[in-house]
Amino acid sequence: MEAYLKISYLNDFIFCPLSIYFHQLYGELMNRMYYDECQINGKAAHAAIDEQRYSTHKNILQGIDVYSDEYKLCGKIDIFDMDKGILTERKKHIETIYDGYIFQLYAQYFCLKEMGYNIKQIRFYSSDDNKVYPQNVPENNPVMMEKFQSTIKAIQSFDVENFLPANKSKCENCIYIDFCDRTLA
Repeated sequence: MEAYLKISYLNDFIFCPLSIYFHQLYGELMNRMYYDECQINGKAAHAAIDEQRYSTHKNILQGIDVYSDEYKLCGKIDIFDMDKGILTERKKHIETIYDGYIFQLYAQYFCLKEMGYNIKQIRFYSSDDNKVYPQNVPENNPVMMEKFQSTIKAIQSFDVENFLPANKSKCENCIYIDFCDRTLA
Protein backbone atom coordinates (compact mmCIF):
# COMPACT_ATOMS: atom_id res chain seq x y z
CA MET A 1 0.00 0.00 0.00
CA GLU A 2 1.39 3.38 -1.01
CA ALA A 3 1.50 6.19 1.50
CA TYR A 4 -0.50 9.31 0.77
CA LEU A 5 0.75 12.76 1.72
CA LYS A 6 -1.49 15.08 3.66
CA ILE A 7 -2.37 18.19 1.66
CA SER A 8 -1.27 20.38 4.59
CA TYR A 9 2.26 18.98 4.26
CA LEU A 10 2.77 20.95 1.04
CA ASN A 11 2.80 24.28 2.86
CA ASP A 12 4.56 22.87 5.93
CA PHE A 13 7.35 21.36 3.83
CA ILE A 14 8.08 24.65 2.10
CA PHE A 15 8.27 26.45 5.44
CA CYS A 16 10.50 23.76 6.97
CA PRO A 17 10.56 20.03 6.22
CA LEU A 18 11.19 19.31 9.90
CA SER A 19 7.83 20.83 10.84
CA ILE A 20 6.14 17.76 9.35
CA TYR A 21 8.26 15.55 11.59
CA PHE A 22 7.45 17.59 14.69
CA HIS A 23 3.76 17.72 13.88
CA GLN A 24 3.67 13.93 13.56
CA LEU A 25 5.73 13.54 16.72
CA TYR A 26 3.57 15.75 18.91
CA GLY A 27 0.28 15.25 17.10
CA GLU A 28 -2.96 17.03 17.86
CA LEU A 29 -2.74 16.28 21.58
CA MET A 30 -0.11 18.87 22.33
CA ASN A 31 -1.25 21.81 20.19
CA ARG A 32 -1.54 24.09 23.21
CA MET A 33 2.09 23.42 24.00
CA TYR A 34 3.50 24.80 20.76
CA TYR A 35 0.74 26.71 18.92
CA ASP A 36 1.09 30.46 19.03
CA GLU A 37 -1.70 33.02 18.72
CA CYS A 38 -1.83 32.85 14.90
CA GLN A 39 -2.43 29.09 14.86
CA ILE A 40 -5.03 29.28 17.64
CA ASN A 41 -6.95 32.10 15.89
CA GLY A 42 -6.77 30.35 12.53
CA LYS A 43 -8.09 27.11 13.97
CA ALA A 44 -10.97 28.95 15.67
CA ALA A 45 -11.86 30.76 12.43
CA HIS A 46 -11.89 27.43 10.60
CA ALA A 47 -14.20 25.66 13.08
CA ALA A 48 -17.42 26.24 11.09
CA ILE A 49 -15.95 24.43 8.08
CA ASP A 50 -14.39 21.64 10.12
CA GLU A 51 -17.73 21.05 11.84
CA GLN A 52 -19.63 21.38 8.52
CA ARG A 53 -21.82 24.22 9.80
CA TYR A 54 -20.57 26.92 7.42
CA SER A 55 -23.58 26.47 5.13
CA THR A 56 -26.79 24.44 5.04
CA HIS A 57 -27.07 24.58 1.24
CA LYS A 58 -26.85 21.14 -0.33
CA ASN A 59 -24.74 22.46 -3.23
CA ILE A 60 -21.95 23.57 -0.85
CA LEU A 61 -19.42 20.92 0.07
CA GLN A 62 -17.54 21.84 3.23
CA GLY A 63 -14.72 20.12 5.06
CA ILE A 64 -15.03 16.85 3.15
CA ASP A 65 -12.25 14.32 2.81
CA VAL A 66 -10.63 14.23 -0.62
CA TYR A 67 -7.85 12.23 -2.24
CA SER A 68 -5.82 12.01 -5.42
CA ASP A 69 -4.43 8.72 -6.69
CA GLU A 70 -2.39 10.55 -9.33
CA TYR A 71 -0.50 12.72 -6.82
CA LYS A 72 -0.88 10.43 -3.79
CA LEU A 73 -2.46 13.22 -1.72
CA CYS A 74 -5.26 13.25 0.81
CA GLY A 75 -6.86 15.81 3.06
CA LYS A 76 -9.88 18.06 3.31
CA ILE A 77 -11.25 20.89 1.25
CA ASP A 78 -12.64 24.06 2.75
CA ILE A 79 -15.58 25.02 0.53
CA PHE A 80 -16.69 23.91 -2.91
CA ASP A 81 -19.79 25.41 -4.53
CA MET A 82 -20.92 22.63 -6.85
CA ASP A 83 -23.37 24.85 -8.78
CA LYS A 84 -20.82 27.57 -9.55
CA GLY A 85 -17.77 25.29 -9.68
CA ILE A 86 -15.85 27.51 -7.22
CA LEU A 87 -13.29 25.99 -4.85
CA THR A 88 -12.42 28.32 -1.97
CA GLU A 89 -9.61 27.97 0.56
CA ARG A 90 -10.38 30.16 3.57
CA LYS A 91 -7.67 31.83 5.63
CA LYS A 92 -8.08 33.98 8.70
CA HIS A 93 -5.78 36.67 7.36
CA ILE A 94 -3.84 36.92 4.11
CA GLU A 95 -0.98 39.35 3.69
CA THR A 96 1.00 37.29 1.19
CA ILE A 97 -0.08 34.35 -0.91
CA TYR A 98 2.77 31.90 -0.49
CA ASP A 99 3.57 29.06 -2.88
CA GLY A 100 2.54 26.59 -0.18
CA TYR A 101 -0.95 28.11 -0.03
CA ILE A 102 -1.28 27.75 -3.79
CA PHE A 103 -0.03 24.16 -3.69
CA GLN A 104 -2.64 23.27 -1.08
CA LEU A 105 -5.34 24.78 -3.29
CA TYR A 106 -3.96 22.89 -6.32
CA ALA A 107 -4.02 19.66 -4.30
CA GLN A 108 -7.67 20.20 -3.37
CA TYR A 109 -8.42 21.01 -7.02
CA PHE A 110 -6.83 17.80 -8.32
CA CYS A 111 -8.48 15.70 -5.64
CA LEU A 112 -11.92 17.06 -6.49
CA LYS A 113 -11.30 16.62 -10.23
CA GLU A 114 -10.34 12.97 -9.74
CA MET A 115 -13.48 12.54 -7.67
CA GLY A 116 -15.55 13.73 -10.65
CA TYR A 117 -16.28 17.35 -9.75
CA ASN A 118 -16.17 20.19 -12.28
CA ILE A 119 -14.04 23.04 -10.91
CA LYS A 120 -14.21 26.29 -12.87
CA GLN A 121 -12.50 28.66 -10.44
CA ILE A 122 -10.14 28.45 -7.49
CA ARG A 123 -9.58 31.18 -4.95
CA PHE A 124 -8.56 32.23 -1.46
CA TYR A 125 -10.78 34.08 0.95
CA SER A 126 -9.38 36.21 3.80
CA SER A 127 -12.00 36.39 6.55
CA ASP A 128 -10.37 39.24 8.51
CA ASP A 129 -10.80 41.72 5.67
CA ASN A 130 -13.44 39.92 3.56
CA LYS A 131 -11.21 39.82 0.47
CA VAL A 132 -11.21 37.24 -2.31
CA TYR A 133 -8.00 36.36 -4.16
CA PRO A 134 -8.75 34.50 -7.43
CA GLN A 135 -6.03 32.14 -8.69
CA ASN A 136 -5.35 30.53 -12.03
CA VAL A 137 -6.22 26.86 -12.24
CA PRO A 138 -3.06 24.72 -12.49
CA GLU A 139 -3.45 24.09 -16.22
CA ASN A 140 -3.26 27.85 -16.81
CA ASN A 141 -0.14 28.36 -14.71
CA PRO A 142 2.64 26.02 -15.94
CA VAL A 143 5.34 27.59 -13.74
CA MET A 144 3.40 26.97 -10.52
CA MET A 145 2.30 23.57 -11.76
CA GLU A 146 5.94 22.55 -12.19
CA LYS A 147 6.78 23.86 -8.71
CA PHE A 148 3.79 21.93 -7.29
CA GLN A 149 4.97 18.67 -8.86
CA SER A 150 8.59 19.29 -7.80
CA THR A 151 7.52 19.92 -4.21
CA ILE A 152 5.63 16.62 -4.09
CA LYS A 153 8.70 14.79 -5.40
CA ALA A 154 10.93 16.57 -2.87
CA ILE A 155 8.65 15.51 0.00
CA GLN A 156 8.61 11.91 -1.22
CA SER A 157 12.42 11.77 -1.35
CA PHE A 158 13.16 13.91 1.73
CA ASP A 159 15.99 12.69 4.00
CA VAL A 160 15.26 13.96 7.53
CA GLU A 161 18.59 12.65 8.87
CA ASN A 162 20.67 14.92 6.65
CA PHE A 163 18.52 18.04 6.56
CA LEU A 164 20.02 21.30 7.78
CA PRO A 165 17.93 24.49 7.89
CA ALA A 166 19.16 27.40 5.79
CA ASN A 167 16.78 30.23 6.69
CA LYS A 168 17.28 31.86 10.08
CA SER A 169 14.10 33.93 9.72
CA LYS A 170 11.98 30.80 9.29
CA CYS A 171 13.63 29.22 12.34
CA GLU A 172 12.90 32.33 14.40
CA ASN A 173 9.22 32.18 13.42
CA CYS A 174 8.78 28.43 13.78
CA ILE A 175 6.25 27.15 16.31
CA TYR A 176 8.59 24.21 17.00
CA ILE A 177 11.64 26.37 17.82
CA ASP A 178 11.77 25.10 21.41
CA PHE A 179 11.83 21.47 20.28
CA CYS A 180 14.20 21.66 17.32
CA ASP A 181 17.81 20.52 17.68
CA ARG A 182 18.82 22.16 14.39
CA THR A 183 17.41 25.66 14.73
CA LEU A 184 19.40 28.60 13.40
CA ALA A 185 17.73 30.98 15.85
